[in-house]
Parts: sequence; structure tokens; C-alpha cells
Amino acid sequence: MSSFETPHPARPDAVTICHSAHFATRWLHPSILIVSAHGELDAANAQGFVEYALLHTDAVKRLLIDLTGLEFFGTAGFSALHTLNVRCAEIGADWAMMPSKPVTRLLDICDPDATLPVAPTIETALAVIHGDPRPPLLQLVP
Repeated sequence: MSSFETPHPARPDAVTICHSAHFATRWLHPSILIVSAHGELDAANAQGFVEYALLHTDAVKRLLIDLTGLEFFGTAGFSALHTLNVRCAEIGADWAMMPSKPVTRLLDICDPDATLPVAPTIETALAVIHGDPRPPLLQLVP
């Protein structure tokens, strides 16, 4: 059993603290779960994050990973995202992430071909996991 077991299904806004980060779950819809991380994702908690993010994939096959609350994102965090990507592919779960600036910076270096599903907002992430091939509408800025 994982050290991150929670009652099934996850309570809205259920939070787990893991070293220098805290992870939370929130149901957006009965078939869509948002998993968020705040603080620092590094070697001390990267594997724990993967376990936490995948806790409810038996019930939900669509995950939104909200990393906008991360202030530090180490290379172990990138490895965690790669593992998450592989595990989601194995179980047939669709996922997308919304990165923070530190996450984006490391993705620019470690994932230059943009193979991981990245979206700037929840709305565009929903389009990614629903397979919408259209790019998001552009907004004119004065």
C-alpha cells in the first residue's frame, strides 16, 4: 500500500504534506480530477507526488496536474512527470499539466520537443485531455 492512501473517492480539497511540498486533490467533475502541488518538488518528494497523482486513476481516467504553486522544480520533478506520462499511457488515462515558471524553465531544457502535455490554463488543459486539436483562441492585448 502507498503511504498516501486516502479514502476513496478523494475528499474535495484533500491535502497531503510530503517534505517541502503539499499535494491536494479536487474533483472538477466526477470524471476529472485536479491534482495540485505547492512548494518544492525535488528528489525528496518526486516519487511521492507520482503515487499521489495516480491514487484515483482506477476511478478517474482524466487528470489535470496543477503545478502553478511550485516555487522550485528539480530534475527529479521532471523524472516524476516522465513517469506520470508513462504510467498514464499504460492505464489509458489522459492528463495535462499547468506549469509554474520554474517548471516551464526546466521543461524548456529537458523536454525541448514538448512531448509532455502542457497547457497554460485549466480550460486549455481540458481541451488537451479531451483531444481537442484546435489551439486555444488568441486574445488581443493592447
